[in-house]
Amino acid sequence: MTHPTQATQAPIAPPKPKGRLKAALDSDIFYSWRRSPVTILATIVALSLILMAVLAPWIAPYNPFHPASLNLMDGFTPPMTESPFTGNTFLMGADNQGRDVLSTIMYGSRISLFVGAMATAFAITLGVSLGLVAGYNGGAVDGVIMRIADIQLSFPGILIALLIFGIARGVIPANQQESMAIWVLIVAIGLSNWAQFARTVRGATMVERQKDYVSAARIMGVHPILILIRHVLPNVLGPVLVIGTIGLALAIIEEATLSFLGVGVPPTQPSLGTLIRIGQQFLFSGEWWILFFPAITLILLALSVNLLGDWLRDALNPKLR
Repeated sequence: MTHPTQATQAPIAPPKPKGRLKAALDSDIFYSWRRSPVTILATIVALSLILMAVLAPWIAPYNPFHPASLNLMDGFTPPMTESPFTGNTFLMGADNQGRDVLSTIMYGSRISLFVGAMATAFAITLGVSLGLVAGYNGGAVDGVIMRIADIQLSFPGILIALLIFGIARGVIPANQQESMAIWVLIVAIGLSNWAQFARTVRGATMVERQKDYVSAARIMGVHPILILIRHVLPNVLGPVLVIGTIGLALAIIEEATLSFLGVGVPPTQPSLGTLIRIGQQFLFSGEWWILFFPAITLILLALSVNLLGDWLRDALNPKLR
């Protein structure tokens, strides 16, 4: 007969989804979020603009880039005014080509967000990888990577992006430049922003590599790459997440700047920067809405993401809670 103390214990069931949700709602981060009205407002604005961009093909009043849906007679129609020629009414007015400004903002935001997110992801991947290698190995490898980062940080990011964009334009065949323009822009912005991630991760990695769990992994013969991925990387992601959130806002502004200068996305796929460049041509002729609404959208998008990054920095720092 089996003694009661020797009976097999039932396995512990994993936490239910409701339990996980309750734990998340009781966490310090959520408490910090709901106690900050500015952060709540920034979250609402950012999510609204992101959803507006993602759902543009389904919720936009018009397809502004479909020639069959455009009528030049609607050009320069003021906001909330009926066109005397076609009878169409545009909430934010129409531009010089008769395109609905609200619809162009929705579609343009898609490109700006896509380029900004992809460029930030590329910068994070490259910067984190080089920072881990530099911080873990030290020596000559660390010196070379950090000197390259120092040189790059001594120049404005926009100049680095312009240089990379210009080199790519000279290498890519002319018949493929328009189709590759967005990807060239992503690489250019990403390469101009990787250094800050590398320096942050390198410093955190130098601290982590001195700890006992890393020494134990070395003694056990774990490969350095596995040590970096399994043990060091999870402990350095906090600062990267904060810098990445702020970097997303900077990448969106950098894309808009390049597009405003005419070296960004092609005219057939205009972003917010392209729309602002088009609108500024008509600012002093009275058609203010062509510039005003895309500019306000860009400001709200960048500002809300930036505010979320500032909040995340404070929420993840126990000393600032």
